[in-house]
Amino acid sequence: MDKLRVLLVCGSGASSGFMAANIRKAAAEKGINMTVTARSESEIENYIDDIDCLMVGPHLAYLVEEVDEIVGDADIKVALMKPEYYSTLNGEKALEHILSLF
Repeated sequence: MDKLRVLLVCGSGASSGFMAANIRKAAAEKGINMTVTARSESEIENYIDDIDCLMVGPHLAYLVEEVDEIVGDADIKVALMKPEYYSTLNGEKALEHILSLF
C-alpha cells in the first residue's frame, strides 16, 4: 500500500477534524504516507470507495453495525476510536491504533 487513506467520523466532523490534524502530524513525523480526512457520519457513503480505514468516534459506538453494513465486503478496516486518545486528541496513540489494524 503506497498511501494509507483514513476517514474519521464524528457527529458533526468538528472534533474529528482536530484529531485528523494530530494524526497527520504524527504520521509525518514517522515518515508514514497517509491521508486523514474528517467528516460527519452522514457523509460515510461518499468516501467508501476512497479509503482503507474508517475510524468512528467513541461517542458513535451505536453506528458501528450500520457502518459495517455500508462497508459490506469492501477491504476497509473499521474501528471504534478509543476514548483514551480521542478525549485528549492524541494523534500518536490514534496512529498506533490505525497501524495496528493493518
